Amino acid sequence: MMRYLVTGARGMLGSDLVAVLADRDVTGLGSAELDVTDRAAAIAAVRGYDVVINAAAYVRVDDAETNEAEATAVNGVGAENLAVAAREAGAKLVQVSTDYVFDGSATSPYPETEPLAPLGAYGRSKAEGERRVLAAHPEGSYIVRTAWLYGRNGASFPRTMLSLAASRPTVSVVADQFGQPTWTLDLARQIVALVDADAPVGAYHGTNSGETSWFDFARATFAENGLDPERVLPTTSAEFVRPAPRPSYSVLGHGAWRAAGLAPMRPWREALAEAVSSGAVVPSGAVGTA
Repeated sequence: MMRYLVTGARGMLGSDLVAVLADRDVTGLGSAELDVTDRAAAIAAVRGYDVVINAAAYVRVDDAETNEAEATAVNGVGAENLAVAAREAGAKLVQVSTDYVFDGSATSPYPETEPLAPLGAYGRSKAEGERRVLAAHPEGSYIVRTAWLYGRNGASFPRTMLSLAASRPTVSVVADQFGQPTWTLDLARQIVALVDADAPVGAYHGTNSGETSWFDFARATFAENGLDPERVLPTTSAEFVRPAPRPSYSVLGHGAWRAAGLAPMRPWREALAEAVSSGAVVPSGAVGTA
């Protein structure tokens, strides 16, 4: 029987990975149980496992601009430590990465082979993780880049929108940034399918299909929850300045799935509808949320 280790198991994606693998031999470790920046601890934790899925990450995008060393310790060095540990254990590694490794200047979906060109500290730290993983364990590592995640556990854009809807008549959302809203449960299932298929190692883009803007994502969230989408008003990135630069175009191509004989993930709008109906998208602070 295959043994699976999920790091970052208390997070939004990690918790869904553990749930998807619940009928298998799976162990989930959160940051309190495994400090991925400690190589000896990583090697000890991975010993005896066949598959390691690294969902542990420093994800505070804006804070990373002033704490890049800390972000790189987790996203770069931590990823390398798990790659070394997986190599020594004879295990496969799935390293979860991000659209932020690209600069957002494209006008068509980024292929998996696109050279990395991050804009900010968070993207640089994740790009460093990709490079270190592939250098340490090239024959046994998958890089799965994802974007615009939302799910049952933790903070997410739809949850924030619903919380704002409960306290404001209108909500302004940027309409000039484009990407692919991705349900963490869909991504968890896709990652497991990737490993089950013994697909070729390398980079894959784990996002729901299609594309939209944050503005239209918000409108869809309102509509799926029975709220008037006209309450969502468009604004621009220039009017909503953040410490870290955001890619204006984060649409990722899915050619690697097809090349491996696997279907890409379903359309984002279909996934959102099911996520809402299943109770995975509720306002922040609502009863039953994590």
